[in-house]
Amino acid sequence: MNHLIRFAAAASLAVVSVAFSIPAQAGEVLDRVLASKTLTVATSVGWPPASFVNDKGELDGFDVDVAKGIAKNMGVEVKFVTPEWDIVTSGRWEGRWDLTMGQMNPTEARAKIFDFPAVYIYVNAVVAVHKDSKATKLSDLDGKRVGVSAGSSDESYLKHTLQIYGAPPMKYEFTPGEVRATSTASDDLRLGDGVRLDAWATDEQTAKDAIKSGYPIKVLGTLFSSPAVVAILKGDKEFNEKIAAAVKTMRDDGTLSKLSMKWYGSDFTVAKQ
Repeated sequence: MNHLIRFAAAASLAVVSVAFSIPAQAGEVLDRVLASKTLTVATSVGWPPASFVNDKGELDGFDVDVAKGIAKNMGVEVKFVTPEWDIVTSGRWEGRWDLTMGQMNPTEARAKIFDFPAVYIYVNAVVAVHKDSKATKLSDLDGKRVGVSAGSSDESYLKHTLQIYGAPPMKYEFTPGEVRATSTASDDLRLGDGVRLDAWATDEQTAKDAIKSGYPIKVLGTLFSSPAVVAILKGDKEFNEKIAAAVKTMRDDGTLSKLSMKWYGSDFTVAKQ
């Protein structure tokens, strides 16, 4: 594995924090959670198997189950909200939720806004192309139109601004001609090579699921590998410690591994060497 995964292995059980801060009283969020007996979690929909709406009309998936486990360890109920990812990553939460479960990559930029109590899974970002594409390597995408989710680490990679917290500088394999932030990148790409997009940057599992669903696309290569974290707004040390302890308990008792096997068929909660 690359240097990011080696870094992640060393840091997987550590509470990641930095010296930046925003105005907040220590314990404010934890006090609110304990007083209401409810942990409000921001997650996504339409992102199986991490988080999606099941046949019963309920949120389900790996991230959802991990969030439920964190709440259980804290002795509170869990409530889910589903804001757009770019709103989550902006940090403009305004008390509407307490933490996010969205497999966030801990970047240097995000570390100015968020604390990262715990790593709970490791992910690969990839780029996919239409099956008719003549591209055979990542550098073939120089100058091309690439679709990506707004506010994602993949978008930062394409714009050459991504830096994983605590890791060596990122190596960029190509320079797109246009980075198109859109929620319909996969559908745009399936229309044909170059019709609307030349490529689509996303996480590996999402690309594989699209292929299994019949999308006429193929994975061209891996952009980067990274730990993914539970994220909270900076400023509440006690809340940070509670979340870190809950995830550590789930890791130590095997719950995280079991949930990964349940939803992914593999254990992605441990960094691969």
